[in-house]
Amino acid sequence: MDQLVVLVDSNDKELGTEEKMKAHMNGGKLHRALSVFVFNDKGETMLQRRAMSKYHTQGKWSNTCCSHQKPGESTIDAAHRRLKEEMGFDCEMHEEFNFPYEAEVGNGLTEQEYDHIVFGRYDKAPNPNKSEVMDWRWISISNLKKEIAKTPENFTPWLKLMINEIDNHYKR
Repeated sequence: MDQLVVLVDSNDKELGTEEKMKAHMNGGKLHRALSVFVFNDKGETMLQRRAMSKYHTQGKWSNTCCSHQKPGESTIDAAHRRLKEEMGFDCEMHEEFNFPYEAEVGNGLTEQEYDHIVFGRYDKAPNPNKSEVMDWRWISISNLKKEIAKTPENFTPWLKLMINEIDNHYKR
């Protein structure tokens, strides 16, 4: 069965569902998504480098975990599910803020997402799923912003769009 995403309007009101790949084609359709940022006690965030087998943005550095809520699934439940599936651990998390964005992600696909930003805390090493993640690292937000400015091609479009908001919301 194809994975379904939840289509939404500009206020995040549910409109129905669509197969994930169809929701990303032909300019995309606005759908619900989530982006997890896990921080350690030093205030660094965990980045992942997306596996080459991903359907877009292969090999790019991104936030700790990204995904879509399943129909009927809460954002926090989806965050726990995907953090375990991608990074091999779980932690306490809360939704920090949300916003819509649009970005070209390659392979003729467009992300048009109403993204729910989730923050978590964790201090150990992850156990990444190699089919999802090829590398990971901890980095301070200030150093991440410098790296994005210097080599933007190394990072996912959504991370580049949201990094300033992450910096504004993260309470050190």
